Amino acid sequence: LLSMFYFMSLQVTVPLSHLINVIHSLKSSVVTSSTATCKSRKPKEHVQMWNLRDLGLSDFGTQQLDELVNRVFPHLSPREASLSLGIEGKTAWRTSHLSTHSFNSNKHADFICLHLLVWVQSRGFKTLRSKTRRLQSGFDRPVESEGYTPSFMKGFLTRDKGIDVESLDSLLKNKNIPDGQQDAFKRGFAEGFLKAQALTQRTQDSLRRTRLILLVLLLVGLYGISKTPFISGKGSFLSLRFRTTSGLDSAVDPVQMKNVTFEHVKGVEEAKNELQEVVEFLKNPQKFTALGGKLPKGVLLVGPPGTGKTLLARAVAGEADVPFYYASGSEFDEMFVGVGASRIRNLFREAKANAPCVIFIDELDSVGGKRIESPMHPYSRQTINQLLAEMDGFKPNEGVIIIGATNFPEALDNALIRPGRFDMQVTVPKPDVKGRTEILNWYLKKIKVDPAIEASIIARGTVGFSGADLENLVNQAALKAAVDGKDMVTMKELEFAKDKILMGPERRSAEIDKKNKLITAYHESGHAIVAYYTKDAMPINKATIMPRGPSLGHVSMLPENDRWSETRSQLLAQMDVSMGGRVAEEIIFGHEYITTGASSDFDSATKIAKLMVTRFGMCEKLGVMTYSDMTEQSPETQAAVEHEVRVLLKESYERAKALLKSHAKEHKNLADALLMYETLDAKEIQLVLEGKTLETR
Repeated sequence: LLSMFYFMSLQVTVPLSHLINVIHSLKSSVVTSSTATCKSRKPKEHVQMWNLRDLGLSDFGTQQLDELVNRVFPHLSPREASLSLGIEGKTAWRTSHLSTHSFNSNKHADFICLHLLVWVQSRGFKTLRSKTRRLQSGFDRPVESEGYTPSFMKGFLTRDKGIDVESLDSLLKNKNIPDGQQDAFKRGFAEGFLKAQALTQRTQDSLRRTRLILLVLLLVGLYGISKTPFISGKGSFLSLRFRTTSGLDSAVDPVQMKNVTFEHVKGVEEAKNELQEVVEFLKNPQKFTALGGKLPKGVLLVGPPGTGKTLLARAVAGEADVPFYYASGSEFDEMFVGVGASRIRNLFREAKANAPCVIFIDELDSVGGKRIESPMHPYSRQTINQLLAEMDGFKPNEGVIIIGATNFPEALDNALIRPGRFDMQVTVPKPDVKGRTEILNWYLKKIKVDPAIEASIIARGTVGFSGADLENLVNQAALKAAVDGKDMVTMKELEFAKDKILMGPERRSAEIDKKNKLITAYHESGHAIVAYYTKDAMPINKATIMPRGPSLGHVSMLPENDRWSETRSQLLAQMDVSMGGRVAEEIIFGHEYITTGASSDFDSATKIAKLMVTRFGMCEKLGVMTYSDMTEQSPETQAAVEHEVRVLLKESYERAKALLKSHAKEHKNLADALLMYETLDAKEIQLVLEGKTLETR
């Protein structure tokens, strides 16, 4: 805005009676010296000349009248007086029929209107029209009146001009401050001025920071609104759209897997060997296409959870040093129609632009499941159809390899696993004892361990563990060592972690009376004695009466190697070991005091006996014939199978009873050792059964 000043006509009305009361003491009159002028609102005004004689003031003196005129009325300079005169030389004072604010005032009061020039500030936009008007007016600077300004005009004249600044010396003089206190007054005045200036500066800084923060918040809010799926859009800043999730934004950014190679993958040597061919394809595709071969389009990794399928896919990209695109099958599933297919297109478009590369789709069964007709989801097949089209549209040497991983290959659509799409199918099984040893050694290198640790012993006792399970085992052992305040992880912590994973945490808070503890000790000792003295039974690893999970104690067996198949003698030995607990209770406490603790033992023994009769052909009476579904068999066959199972279980029970009776002394010694130490490892069990004393712990 531009501030400018201009002259305005200010009309001030004064009752005539007030004027007469002010000048009634004057004795002379001047008729031709001063008159009043006033402009009428009518287009053609009626001007009437007034003189002091008509007012009864003819005897006023000239000097007194001049003083009255100079004080009451503004003094006119010669130039203004000449401007105010009419064509005929009339005086500058005129009367006017100016209406007042009420009818009573117009009827009963006479007024004199003073037409004055006042300097007024005005604010407005600087435009071409206003500039032209200012130039035409001819006023560059205001003409200051040299005469006396009445008291009732000071408010109008000084309202926009501001208060005159009084100097410090005049302020000291007006306040009558003594000379001895003037320096203190000046110093206090200066300090107050500086403090006020500092306060003003802080206020301005605070307002500036507040404006900046509000501006930032406004920009952030507008950015967030622009990114809202139902508000943002690409065409305009805040254009309303139904959805904008047109691509797989979180999965199109590739990752370089330089730090992941096949050296990081342990326990799956066969899978690594098969994927090594894919790495060669990515590194040197001309080597294969020169002979007329085609690059594989897809590799399907099949295996149980935790076996390292994702790690293998990352290792392939790391070995070939190519971009790695990761996507989960669930990311393509969306409630909106066409979103999954659009994300598939975006993913493959980005991959083709960065070829050679690897696309890894985890949980492929969630996006590549078998296509079915469903009235609830009529467009559910669009995503898999788009995936099939993208995989079938590759050029032979395009250099994009798709790796899919699934736990349920039987759920995949047949069109997806046919040759030409997923050409290779690699099985990633759970590691064997050798693979488990390698995995354990790999993870044990990352923590502080006792050099005397034998990873092979832990590997032998973790049959069926995947790579993820073994990693968890090592981590649990490290946590246990930290809780116990140890400097390193020992075999004790590893055994503790293994038992915790297999059977649950220890229940040290469980209050078990002496009788139940005694029964548990003889029960577990019975298992250990039968296992120790049976020829084809697995070696004992540990016996304990410490409650874990639902059991009050257990005896763990440690196979020397992974068993790919078992003999009839080994199966009967497993049944005998299972019967050892119940037989021990019956021998020591009598038939009337047997407990329910052998229920799980009977379950495992009965399962082995049924498999021997119905699946393995290990029964002479029924012969080498399998009975997969017993409900479809005749009643005679079912009765024959049940009879043979009973015979096997009874024979196993009798063998365990005979063995325990022949080793009653060793049975008692082992039970006493368990009551004393609660847990015994394989070496300690051997010392007890040989009649040797154990070292004090």
